[in-house]
Amino acid sequence: MIPAGAQTTRDLRRRSRAALLSSVYLGQAASRPDLVRLTGMSSAAVSNVVSGLIADGLVAEAGSVDSNGGRPRTVLEARPGYGYVVGVDIGETHIQVVLFDWTLSTLATTTHEIRVGRLDPDVVVRLVVSGVGSLLDSTGVALEALLGIGVGVPGSAQNDERGTVHAPTLGWSGVPLGDALRAEIGVPIFIDNCARTLGQAEAWRGAGREARRAVVALWGVGVGAAIAEGSSLAESGSSSTSEWGHTVIEARGRACRCGSRGCLEAYVGATAILDAYLAHPAGRPFAHEGTEARMAELVRRAARGDDEATAATLDEVAEYLGIGVANLINLINPDQVILAGWVGELLGPLLLPAIRAVAQRYALSYLFEQTRIGLGELGSGAVALGAATLPVARLLAAGGQLAA
Repeated sequence: MIPAGAQTTRDLRRRSRAALLSSVYLGQAASRPDLVRLTGMSSAAVSNVVSGLIADGLVAEAGSVDSNGGRPRTVLEARPGYGYVVGVDIGETHIQVVLFDWTLSTLATTTHEIRVGRLDPDVVVRLVVSGVGSLLDSTGVALEALLGIGVGVPGSAQNDERGTVHAPTLGWSGVPLGDALRAEIGVPIFIDNCARTLGQAEAWRGAGREARRAVVALWGVGVGAAIAEGSSLAESGSSSTSEWGHTVIEARGRACRCGSRGCLEAYVGATAILDAYLAHPAGRPFAHEGTEARMAELVRRAARGDDEATAATLDEVAEYLGIGVANLINLINPDQVILAGWVGELLGPLLLPAIRAVAQRYALSYLFEQTRIGLGELGSGAVALGAATLPVARLLAAGGQLAA
């Protein structure tokens, strides 16, 4: 009988495979000698594990490079054709479904624009299932080749078997989204908060790759933040989300859709920005419908530099967002704050200098000096990309050997 907590030979083998596979996948090691130095395993053990990973189709040899005058080193890389994953972004303005190979190279994308604030869960399930089906049909990828589907939602995803979601902004309470999707598609489903999936994407592939402690802000209709500690999987990094958008920055301020007043989201969320512009005496009606289209129109007006209402509105946005960033710096002491999300992609290049200046005024000076404030690198597809890391992370943690 094996004592409780004791590691079996199978456990040790899985851990070794997970460590080496993760190191190759995340680009931390490119050869067998690199893996020996990184993991502390013996050359024989590394060679044995790598041979198994190659035999299973997870890793491939990709040529060789010179080694400081010694024997050339054989380069190792994750093999893209091993399998495929899907990332889904269930946002408040769109549902985006993206097919990736398991190394997270994008193969195909479909996006459905949303014009209503509250979505019936059955409608969402139909749109996701339809999107997955169309992507598989267009690329010729078989359903059986999918390792899993990751889903980012604007709410709380419970860690239970049903994949239960609470998303007040969509009007959802206790929706078993995971069960509903599995019943239609029949592959593993992973669900998480969209701010956290965005944070994971930027930590793995974007602006937060080298951060010790990064705060990645999801700036859209809503405003959230993911706090990543030790961003790489190999460091067993952890992350959590915060309701940054519902921290109060003005007592008795504007009404927020959460029911409180003076929340950050009520000043810098996409809908709040557009409403403030239209309420300005010089504000002009928009030519387009839809939140994203109108925000893009506002950016174009700002670029012309002749719109008083746009200038006043965006100055206010930079002021309040800078205060919000200063609060993050004072509370969390991150080495990096990353402004991402679709609004961040549109407004970030315009407002970043002003946001930094305001944050510097309100943050403690010694903490501000230790913090880089920048923009996300991955664009509007970052939430879906981060969602796709969920099944990949499970595969890496299992050493590439998932239970049947």
